[in-house]
Amino acid sequence: MTNLTELTLTEMQAGLNKGEFSSRELVQAALERLSQVEPALHAFLYIAGEEALAAADEADKKRKSAGATGQSPLLGIPIAVKDVLTVEGLPCTAGSKILEGYVPPFTATSVKRLKDAGAIIIGKTNNDEFAMGSSTEHSAYGYTHNPWDLTRVPGGSSGGSAASVAARCVPAALGTDTGGSVRQPASLCGVTGLKTTYGRISRYGLVAFGSSLDTVGAFGRNAEDVAQIFSVMAGRDQLDATSADMPVPTIDFVGATGQSPLRGLKIGVPKEYFIKGTQPEVEEKVRAAIQQLKTLGAETHEISLPHTEYALPVYYIIAPAEASANLARYDGIRYGPRADAGNLWDVFFKTRGQKFGPEVTRRIMIGTYALSAGYYDAYYGQAQKVRTLIKRDFEAAFREVDLIAAPTAPETAFEIGERVDDPLAMYLEDIFTLPANLAGVPGISFNCGFDKNHLPIGLQLIGSHFREDLLLQVTHAYQQVTDWHKRAPKL
Repeated sequence: MTNLTELTLTEMQAGLNKGEFSSRELVQAALERLSQVEPALHAFLYIAGEEALAAADEADKKRKSAGATGQSPLLGIPIAVKDVLTVEGLPCTAGSKILEGYVPPFTATSVKRLKDAGAIIIGKTNNDEFAMGSSTEHSAYGYTHNPWDLTRVPGGSSGGSAASVAARCVPAALGTDTGGSVRQPASLCGVTGLKTTYGRISRYGLVAFGSSLDTVGAFGRNAEDVAQIFSVMAGRDQLDATSADMPVPTIDFVGATGQSPLRGLKIGVPKEYFIKGTQPEVEEKVRAAIQQLKTLGAETHEISLPHTEYALPVYYIIAPAEASANLARYDGIRYGPRADAGNLWDVFFKTRGQKFGPEVTRRIMIGTYALSAGYYDAYYGQAQKVRTLIKRDFEAAFREVDLIAAPTAPETAFEIGERVDDPLAMYLEDIFTLPANLAGVPGISFNCGFDKNHLPIGLQLIGSHFREDLLLQVTHAYQQVTDWHKRAPKL
């Protein structure tokens, strides 16, 4: 039965439709796989075993009564959800002690749409506290291990979701991307991860970090699987004023296969993304992947995104400022545990001082400082102006090219504990992913090779606003002629 976990989401759908196995068998296989690998992996904070089996039985009844015709493609498929997205009745901690014991009474729109389509939530995955981190070492509940090498990090902040897909626990999982938190762990774990356009998927039910940056995304083994999850989640939501009223594209993979499927496609290669300090094997494999796209018919053009060098400092002013405002609500009164104290102010001080981790505390302090009187214009106001310049860089680039190709991360997975006490080194892990969030454009990362230590390397494609369909089509075309995405860790 554990062989069922080797199937992709698309293969699971085909097997269910043919009656080769039931949804209950799929869920049982996933739970069995988790019992084998989870003690060493620690990808999950909560496993919803009983709930998932009950949902699987319901899915099997629906399929039996109505047959495969007209059923949702996701009916009976097990998936995992990052623990910053609420699911009614399941714990939601955001990886923080300050939300310990919180069980939300509502479900995030992105998750609800998947559940309404028949997907089964197998559990909540580990992440850096409030999604602040690039290694999943900042979770208050322990770190997640990389399935390719258990001594190394899976990336972050969606490390648990990426690791769960790479380790064949689930065929797909949800993540969030504020500064690279889907694409970077996708790169380090060797899976396909999509960061959507800001506003493409509702943020309702997402525990907020940076409200102008947060996006909901998905992990899968390949582009075809990710596309199915994306297509269900996307679309306007009246519960989220920032969700865009844009039609959800029909993603045609037939047009992305065959002879020269990318003929005429213009791909920009930004010189600012190939910089000193990048691991040589990363640049080598990424350039080889870009050459493969040329073989498939694409044209490549060197381009410049001149304000890229400012993305890191701009992000680490804007994101902490928004975090400072968003996390003010966690005061020991409205959510989670409360520290004992003699008066209201001491409750605030003690609860926040005891329950927030060091990285969250650091960012709250930075953000509060940047927003304070006398510094707002010099820091936050100036950062927003430069953000506009970064956005204009992308707009200018997309007038000349269709997509941008670059490394996802400057290196492969590093060892656990290697950088946890060096925040600046950790922040540099997102140097190639931050600009897309500041500009609000979509991006995708997928495996394009391995280094000498057999660790995955990710190629990142960035598209113009709402062109997730093109990103997925190009990724699919690449995956039709390569097998990097099919390789699995020996866990």
